[in-house]
Amino acid sequence: MALIASLIVGGIFILLIGQNPLRVYSLLSRETFGWFEGLRFHPNWYGLGQVVFKATTLVFTGLSVAFAFRSGLFNIGGEGQIYVGAFAMAWVGFTLKTLPSWLLVPLCLVAGAAGGAFWGVVPGLLKAKRGGNEVINTIMLNFIAFALIGYLVTGVFAVPATVHTPEIAPAARLPRLSEMSGVFAGSLANSSFFLALLTCAAVWHLLWRTGTGYGLRAVGLSPSAAEYGGISVPKNMVLAMAISGALAGLGGSNFVLGYKHYFEEGFSFGQGFMGIAVALLGRNHPGGVIFASILFAALSEGGFAINLLVPKELVNVLQAIIIILVVVTATVFGDWVQRRQKKA
Repeated sequence: MALIASLIVGGIFILLIGQNPLRVYSLLSRETFGWFEGLRFHPNWYGLGQVVFKATTLVFTGLSVAFAFRSGLFNIGGEGQIYVGAFAMAWVGFTLKTLPSWLLVPLCLVAGAAGGAFWGVVPGLLKAKRGGNEVINTIMLNFIAFALIGYLVTGVFAVPATVHTPEIAPAARLPRLSEMSGVFAGSLANSSFFLALLTCAAVWHLLWRTGTGYGLRAVGLSPSAAEYGGISVPKNMVLAMAISGALAGLGGSNFVLGYKHYFEEGFSFGQGFMGIAVALLGRNHPGGVIFASILFAALSEGGFAINLLVPKELVNVLQAIIIILVVVTATVFGDWVQRRQKKA
């Protein structure tokens, strides 16, 4: 509903600047997914690959935010957590060069998750022990992460005339999907996408099929009721922020292990903050996060194509409208449910 409404509102904006909305949306769809010729669909493999590449990082950051939301916390520190996690991956990748691939790749992923978890557990501890607002703390830690990693990249592990670390070992690199199957030729899509899907499945299992997940969700729904039931609220707050940070930290695998093969300053380009929108649209559910990530990735990739007809900033407008309508729809629906429950 929110998506359809946003397309209608976006179409009005397109009309106001003198273009045909159907033509613009058709071009956006053609350059990202493909086109129909009669009843036959012709996939745009390059466009699809780029959508997959951009969606991969969003899946991780969206899961990070959604996981914290489910536990009653608002983690907007994904930018810092993915930054620290990606740097940790790169450091392991270019330091332990002699290790075989079967060992080095898992070590890089563990390092990325550990780096993100560490950057997430700090505001978790402050929240649990001192009642510190996690929103403020995670924002502050974002800037600390940028400054700290910036110093390490340019001052300690500097490659002359660049703003990136040395390249990771070939054994630490994840293969492109085009190398594995022949599809998505020329695109940046790589096997970290499969890691993202597996992570979604693992998060779903943890939250809805384990006692730990039950405790986290109970704290998210009602801390006082969870505490009355014998669940440690402080412990689950720290655990939630640690796991949330680890999920964001794993997002660096798409860039460091699967694309550039080094850590580069500014590589995330707001992906941590975009994870908030992904989580909102995905209703804080792993399956919804996948759908929302693909949608936002398609809008981002399609923005380059429709720039021939309309300003690329239209994509930002569409994303903003989707987020606003999702929030409004959720609020209205929630109020309607509450009224029905009171009448019953």
